[in-house]
Amino acid sequence: MNNTQELNDANFAAGIAEGYTLVDFWAPWCAPCRFIAPIVQELAEEYQGRISVAKLNVDESTATAMRYHAMSLPTLILFKDGELVCTTIGAQPKRNFQAMLETELSRDALI
Repeated sequence: MNNTQELNDANFAAGIAEGYTLVDFWAPWCAPCRFIAPIVQELAEEYQGRISVAKLNVDESTATAMRYHAMSLPTLILFKDGELVCTTIGAQPKRNFQAMLETELSRDALI
């Protein structure tokens, strides 16, 4: 089951406009991107209803990739209501991504 949405230069702003959205900036030729792809899908399933998860192919959406300085891949960026919250670069264990998400979601719950 695929719980991720595909974003591009044209629909990016609308795709991150509401709530939390984790965007995986990736490329088909990027081996680390392929390595974390199942992890990103698992995060989409586990956090369904709390965050949205999206993917952006940097080769096809260069303007957005450049805007967010996604030059090292994979780059995962968490947005809240269209604003950048935090960025993580490189293939990492799932627990690192979960820790980032939990930190931000718990911080938001305190406000």
